[in-house]
Amino acid sequence: MGTVRTLPRWVLLPAAVGLALVALPLVAIVLSVEWSRFPSLVTSESSREAILLSLRTSAAATGLCVLLGVPLALVLARSRGRAAAITRAVVLLPLVLPPVVGGLALLYAFGRRGLLGDRLQALGIEIAFSTTAVVLAQTFVALPFLVVGLEGALRTAGTRYEKVASTLGAPPTTVLLRITLPLVLPGLASGAVLAFARALGEFGATLTFAGSLQGVTRTLPLEIYLQRETDPDAAVALSVVLIVVAVAVVLATGAGRPRKVR
Repeated sequence: MGTVRTLPRWVLLPAAVGLALVALPLVAIVLSVEWSRFPSLVTSESSREAILLSLRTSAAATGLCVLLGVPLALVLARSRGRAAAITRAVVLLPLVLPPVVGGLALLYAFGRRGLLGDRLQALGIEIAFSTTAVVLAQTFVALPFLVVGLEGALRTAGTRYEKVASTLGAPPTTVLLRITLPLVLPGLASGAVLAFARALGEFGATLTFAGSLQGVTRTLPLEIYLQRETDPDAAVALSVVLIVVAVAVVLATGAGRPRKVR
């Protein structure tokens, strides 16, 4: 760390404490794994079903985030005024809400006696406590990650190339597909990866809105929570699986690579 030489030495102490606060618990849980039993712990029937369900629902939630988040980020990045500020605040609200509150909100919106739930039930559609509820809960908490990242990328890219293409006669859809999206593709990819990781780790909203039915709504975080009471070794092993995914996400998004400032 060459820049450390230009900093006051006292800065190193709180920096080291902060690093230890994050790193030591992760190291501790990795050291607690019984590696001889690791394959059997993470491949039991309940663990395997939880992992596969989490991967399926997280992938579906990520696709839904892209489908809804890209237009939303485009509107926010190209809009000004109070309406845009209010919309942005609403979109970012799941970032600061406790997940349980988000789950309750979803339940009162799509539950059997919710705002829309009774109308959906009349059509034979039941969402709460189903796999669909898991996807909606994961989308609810993960969508802001994609929108924030993509909106920042859109603002950084600017509108110069879009205006040039428009003056040359390109219709708006062509400008969007041939100019705008290719320019922000790295930001979109990073946002999608972060959304996937957030969906994979969702716990509170899923438990509140979808419950914990094995093979139906019991995702990997829920399985870890249940195994903590009955088989702590399995809970630790599954936690390591999530840690590995988190590390892969950090590496995939380039968050660990420093950027040069000119």
